[in-house]
Amino acid sequence: MAHADIGGSGIEAGVLDLLQRERDKSLSDREWKFRLAGYGYAIKDVKGARIVTKLPQGHELGVLPTHLD
Repeated sequence: MAHADIGGSGIEAGVLDLLQRERDKSLSDREWKFRLAGYGYAIKDVKGARIVTKLPQGHELGVLPTHLD
């Protein structure tokens, strides 16, 4: 499994836009994660950082930016 670069984002702009749009529509963190799963993405906690992953393989895309945390 690939490991995310904890120092930088590395997430494509289109994915970041999707994350932001769905975050704005969600009333809670749990709802946001549920909505992301419908698009094939997940967020997991690794060593204190939140990592965006691609489902179902769990391929790590990068660190979730702090403004979305």
